[in-house]
Amino acid sequence: MVGGSQRLRLWAGLAPLALITLLVAAPVGVVALSLGRDSGGLWSHLAATVLPDYVRNTVLLALGVTLLTSVIGVATAWLVTLCRFPGQRFFRWALLLPLAIPTYLNAYAYTDLLQFSGPVQSWLRGAFEWGVNDYWFPQVRSLNGAILVLALGLYPYVYLAARTAFLEQSVCVLEVGRTLGLGPWRNFSRIALPLARPSIIAGLSLVLMETLAEFGAVQYCAVDTFATGIYRTFKRPDPHALTAAAQLSACLLVLVAILIAVEALARRSARFHHTSTRYRDLPSWRLQGAKAWLATAGCALPVLWGFGVPLCLFITRSWQGGDARARDTFLELCRNSFILAAVASLLAVTLAVVMALGERLRSTPLVRFMTRLSGIGYAIPGGVIAIGILVPVTWLDHRLNALGQTFFGSAPGLMLGGTAFAIVYGYQTRFLAVSLNLVQAGLTRIQPSLDGAARTLGASPARMLRQVHLPMLRGSLFAAGLLVFVDVIKELPATLILRPFNFDTLAVRVYQLASDERLAEASTGALAIIAIGLIPVVILSRMLDRSRPGASSPSQAMSTKP
Repeated sequence: MVGGSQRLRLWAGLAPLALITLLVAAPVGVVALSLGRDSGGLWSHLAATVLPDYVRNTVLLALGVTLLTSVIGVATAWLVTLCRFPGQRFFRWALLLPLAIPTYLNAYAYTDLLQFSGPVQSWLRGAFEWGVNDYWFPQVRSLNGAILVLALGLYPYVYLAARTAFLEQSVCVLEVGRTLGLGPWRNFSRIALPLARPSIIAGLSLVLMETLAEFGAVQYCAVDTFATGIYRTFKRPDPHALTAAAQLSACLLVLVAILIAVEALARRSARFHHTSTRYRDLPSWRLQGAKAWLATAGCALPVLWGFGVPLCLFITRSWQGGDARARDTFLELCRNSFILAAVASLLAVTLAVVMALGERLRSTPLVRFMTRLSGIGYAIPGGVIAIGILVPVTWLDHRLNALGQTFFGSAPGLMLGGTAFAIVYGYQTRFLAVSLNLVQAGLTRIQPSLDGAARTLGASPARMLRQVHLPMLRGSLFAAGLLVFVDVIKELPATLILRPFNFDTLAVRVYQLASDERLAEASTGALAIIAIGLIPVVILSRMLDRSRPGASSPSQAMSTKP
């Protein structure tokens, strides 16, 4: 009986974890199983006509963005960490600023600025008296334009990963390079870069996943990828459109799975650690003359193009006109966005606490597997998750309507799909990993001996959570909720597909206005999204300043005399 009651308590404790994992991972499983379903010939039509373009453009886009972000992110991270030049302290945090602007806002800004009727080409024609066919100008609405726009918005992921790796490197190996006469470039290429390779690969994997998931920017740049194809297929007036969209999503899911597997193998095989546990101030090279100013320009251009130009354009457009309906709709849009983000972030933090605490109390292989599986959604594009939710939710709505018609003589209509339930559900699948990682990191800083003392005093897990863990996790819970809140505000494809009828958010409103070439009106909502997006940038910059082990202050962690 004792063994039976213990097993019963064990399974009762695992039940919440299993339920959360099942609900969060279910949309991904639904998409994966859609390949065998009948699409009424629509899938065959897509495979024969547009699928090759989707594959080619998606692969070329991913390769181009990866190459450009790796060059910008790694080079600037090395410069601000281990070189001294004018503006170095400013660029340490300023290089993160493009994270505050969603990539689709960058696309709107640069398309408006560089298109034929935009201010740049209009000024060129007026200044040089050129006609339409008298000059060549690069097309921003193209694959190359999309690569540039995405790289300017996503390079901070690589910068953040590379700079963290450079800050954590041992002084010993870098000083050996200097002793052997290696200058900044050779020390970087032969010592620092190989040591930072695992972190850089992790940053690039995030860039690749964000590129595969991008919808608004590539659609506005007129590039057909899997993300745009999924949405376009879903909007078709065809009864099999949802099935075909799910099958397209399954193809994209295969690409994401390959990326996850490659990144995991790269981490597992990486052995670039050092054996020193003594940390001193990092060495630095003082750049002089032309090299110093080239370093300043190299760090300034990504900040200027990735943040300064779009911000100034939106401010100018908003000042000149802005959204004429701002008084009527802006508060409503802010309220809708705030309610969705607040509910989703509160629920995500709650679920993360349950999962992380369950893993802490029962760290078995099964529990660890469920925890990892519940966080897989962050690597899945929002459009794929939305399709994975709509398929079972639509089926369930049809069953409920049939039951209502049978027993009550009337169908209740959409009870799950097209409601707030579906969109909040989608946000949990997409962003639970964000809150889960932060809560897990917070729990690792709590000594296990505190748990043992609480259990010795007879505290139940619920009481231990309430009186021990939650007070000590306050900062981690706040950061987790804040990051999920900001991610929900900026999320576009999942919101577009899952939002209730006649229910718009700031991101949806900006997308609709920009799609109608009404960028001046879209600038009001864009500025609000940018202002909200600055919050995690400030948090990241402060965390990065304190990331050097053994540093007594942020300034000591970052600079040293040559």
